[in-house]
Amino acid sequence: MKTVEIIGYKRANLGKSVAKRLRAEGNVPCVLYGGDEQIHFYAPMILFRELVYTDKAHFVNLNVEGQEYQAIMQDIQFHPVSEVILHVDFLQLFEGKTIKMDIPVHFEGDAPGVTKGGTLIKKRRYLKVKALPKDMPEYITVNLSKLDFGKAIKVGEIEEQNFEILDSKIASVAVVEIPRALRGKTQEADAEEAEEAGEAAAEGAEG
Repeated sequence: MKTVEIIGYKRANLGKSVAKRLRAEGNVPCVLYGGDEQIHFYAPMILFRELVYTDKAHFVNLNVEGQEYQAIMQDIQFHPVSEVILHVDFLQLFEGKTIKMDIPVHFEGDAPGVTKGGTLIKKRRYLKVKALPKDMPEYITVNLSKLDFGKAIKVGEIEEQNFEILDSKIASVAVVEIPRALRGKTQEADAEEAEEAGEAAAEGAEG
């Protein structure tokens, strides 16, 4: 997994007014926890672009006034209107200690059900994964090439490679819904097949 570097500066004051001023100056208030003590700091908002606006997970190398920490982004808060980053929580990493991360799902292949006119519904764009840092994937690939009408790919069908997916095994990751316009035709076709089968069985019995 790739690593993004964030350069930060310690915060002496933790009040709301100070945090507001930091944001106005283009910085993000942050906290690092998971180690011996919590470290409150701020970092330029521009440094978060590669970490936040991406379809892959990343580790973070935090450099806070020369002291470096390996971490992951654990939580992020956005302004409800402007979507400016308000606050970020980081979790410190330690070799040999498992972590949990939301890992993006990458869909590949063409679903046969979509080719027939169905609609692909992506139920989960992230999966909660537990693994050692060295085994944590940047993303999880889900192949759609066997996904037909009315079918779903379940979490339990995804291969786990030295990591554990914590989402329910029966939860759907992607489904192909049958359009309303085609549902009637599908039902009619099923009814006709059933009727023809019944007639054939009756003829066979008479014979």
